[in-house]
Amino acid sequence: MHWDRLFEDLEGQLASEWEAERAVLDAESERLRIARLELRSRLRVLCVAEADATIELRNGRRLPVTLRTLGADWVAASSRSSGDGHPEQSSVLFPLHAIVGIATDHGLLLASLEAAESTDRTLRERMTLGFVLRDLARRRIPVHLSTPLADVHGTIDRAAFDHLDIAVHDPDEPRRAGAVRGFRMIPFASLVAVQASSDQMP
Repeated sequence: MHWDRLFEDLEGQLASEWEAERAVLDAESERLRIARLELRSRLRVLCVAEADATIELRNGRRLPVTLRTLGADWVAASSRSSGDGHPEQSSVLFPLHAIVGIATDHGLLLASLEAAESTDRTLRERMTLGFVLRDLARRRIPVHLSTPLADVHGTIDRAAFDHLDIAVHDPDEPRRAGAVRGFRMIPFASLVAVQASSDQMP
């Protein structure tokens, strides 16, 4: 019996040491996994959950939105309200380079850490900002473009490799020669947000 008790004690001690070692390895493995986790992976989870969030932009604006879709270099959302608290139906596209912060529910923030590494990207996730802007130009959808210095409303005439041409006109006017007040070239790198009215979207 003496030996049995000794062996039981040794088994308990060994099991405890193994458990502690496994916990250390698991913690280190989790740290390495998180160290490799990209913002896009976490945004993918938040978009699937249609998370409510506040997007903080590099022009200083903070916009309450519901995250909807992740693209190659952008994230799309629907605005939750305008600055005066009234509902506003619009779709907003944010280039990832323009986002300086994302505030959301702590539970969703933690859930986004569990993002599985995916090499299988949907077609939508392969669409670049230029691709989407070229489609808006083709459909003649009026847009509101935000840049760090100013906002511009109008219709995109064309979107090239790294910039677009926009015909500037009032929000309540269609793009007609008499309504256009001017033309601008805007680099994609200067875009902070692209907003289109939901009633104009397909």
